[in-house]
Amino acid sequence: MFLRLPKNGHHTSWPFRYSTDTNHRPIISSPDHKVEGLMLHQIPRSSFQPQIHIPPSKPLRITPQNPLNESNFERNYRNVCNLLLSITRSRSLFKGLQLHAHIVKSGFLTIHLVCHHLMNFYSKSQLPHCSRQIFEETPVKSATTWSSAISAFAQNELPSLAIDYFLRMLDDGLRPDDHIFPSATKACGILSRCDIGQSIHSFAVKTGYGGDVFVGSSIVDMYAKCGEIGDARKMFDEMPERNVVSWSGMIYGYTQMGEDEEALRLFKQALIEDLDVNDFTFSSVVRVCGNSTLLELGKQIHGLCLKMSYDSSSFVGSSLISMYSKCGVIEDAYLVFHEIPIRNLGMWNSMLIACAQHAHTEKAFNLFKQMEGVGMKPNFITFLCVLYACSHAGLVEKGQFYFELMKDYGIEPRAHHYVSMVDLLGRAGKLKDAVSIIKEMPMEPTESVWGALLTGCRIHGDTELASFVADRVFELGPVSSGIHVMLSNAYAAAGRYEDAARARKMLRDQGVKKETGLSWVEEGNRIHTFAAGDRSHPYTKEIYQKLEELGEEMERQGYIADTSFVLREVNSQEKNRSIRYHSERLAIAFGLISFPPKRPIRVMKNLRVCGDCHTAIKFISKCSGRTIIVRDNNRFHRFEDGNCSCRDYW
Repeated sequence: MFLRLPKNGHHTSWPFRYSTDTNHRPIISSPDHKVEGLMLHQIPRSSFQPQIHIPPSKPLRITPQNPLNESNFERNYRNVCNLLLSITRSRSLFKGLQLHAHIVKSGFLTIHLVCHHLMNFYSKSQLPHCSRQIFEETPVKSATTWSSAISAFAQNELPSLAIDYFLRMLDDGLRPDDHIFPSATKACGILSRCDIGQSIHSFAVKTGYGGDVFVGSSIVDMYAKCGEIGDARKMFDEMPERNVVSWSGMIYGYTQMGEDEEALRLFKQALIEDLDVNDFTFSSVVRVCGNSTLLELGKQIHGLCLKMSYDSSSFVGSSLISMYSKCGVIEDAYLVFHEIPIRNLGMWNSMLIACAQHAHTEKAFNLFKQMEGVGMKPNFITFLCVLYACSHAGLVEKGQFYFELMKDYGIEPRAHHYVSMVDLLGRAGKLKDAVSIIKEMPMEPTESVWGALLTGCRIHGDTELASFVADRVFELGPVSSGIHVMLSNAYAAAGRYEDAARARKMLRDQGVKKETGLSWVEEGNRIHTFAAGDRSHPYTKEIYQKLEELGEEMERQGYIADTSFVLREVNSQEKNRSIRYHSERLAIAFGLISFPPKRPIRVMKNLRVCGDCHTAIKFISKCSGRTIIVRDNNRFHRFEDGNCSCRDYW
């Protein structure tokens, strides 16, 4: 049967079919197995199946003794509102549908407050289009009705509809209030439409809501998400009163802009002033620790999350997994993942990319299967994670399988997915197949696509194809310094030093400097940073002495320096001396003389580790008996007893 609701005396079919299965469990589905405009994939459990099975629950019984059937009309509808609030909190869709039917029969849909609570129920149940239908069927729309609709769209990732309804409300002659302005600015933040957000900000000031703490906080958050950190800070500083949203929005903004020190300073100030913080605040600050690889500080903030009972939040959990992974402590990332009972898609994706970066490829595939098993629908980021895992393990057939599987989930491959496929094929030596993929792309190849192909050319020494790629890159116009460096290195590796010099000259002509290779380690509450041949550290004498000792021991074990990785036109002796003091070796030597025995040495690096250093660190791990974890700009390498977790495929 169809659930029908009256509209101006007529019956309108809602896009649901209600029935029961053989076990008398309720089933809601659409007549043609789809609901136009309704995001069925957002409904929990079996989200990609044509039918939605509601978890068994006791039916909502409305008996003659129930207050709903009392003669007092006002008392009845207030009881209905209280029931709707209770059902919304419990997220019971089946009971909500029963109560919706009772509301229709009782004629309560004409009451604004009932409509507001009913729309809010569907919004919290992730069915914003049902909220929309109730709104459209409401004969007289109050400011509360408009607020409910706009909020439903903004909260359920339909920002364009939120802005559209905001403008419709203005056309109807209604003025927004302190509930509507935040929803509208939230939609602008999602869309990164700072121009519309500025207009709404001006309107809020003109209508007297510029000083309202809720409106002001939402404006701070909007500017931060649009990347306008200066405007966000100006608004933040001018607010007469601030709440957790304004502080969290400001901290998030600095995090997004990479201004980690300012984000941490604001967080510290919030704690000193004894201000409330929430899981969103902690999520942003933990992300800062991950981006800056501040493991010790991240652990302290994790402890604070436990103390304030935010450790079970999936938002905090996602950031903690990412932080521990980026700091090279994948074991703690697994612990966080398993300790949080309710996981959102962000947590699953964070764990997937952690597995991929740490070469736990089979665990990544198992996680993907677990996602399917619990009804969690993967998104485009999920597939990026598994394709990344395939690429760095050389699993071509597996990668092609997941690339095709995206279409089964209704996900069209984006440029980033094509980059992963080109990288996968290029690393595996299937350069012709990689070129074919590029030719079949429905969009123009990006700088990242050509960069992935260049990586394959470098690994397999195909200088002819590298020259072809170079021509295509130059057609793109100005590109990043990284691409120019890759071109220069590819030419230098082939002995074409004039072409390498031309690529470097183009870099200088554009006023762009090559990024300096740096490595750093954390010791206590300090970060120790090294560049190649660096002699500025207080322990320089001890560091270089340690490297000399290691060099002698490594040579006895069979190590021979591979100077082909020095891509400069210098003599062999200079090449040998140059490669011996790369930044990662200096950082490891510092760890060996400073860290307690048996403590793993974790080194972070901003560029790719060179091939000779990769070989040397394997020997260092064997000679010293230490576990050494190195993170370069692509992945993690865990060196133990002369072996690396990447199995020399990276």
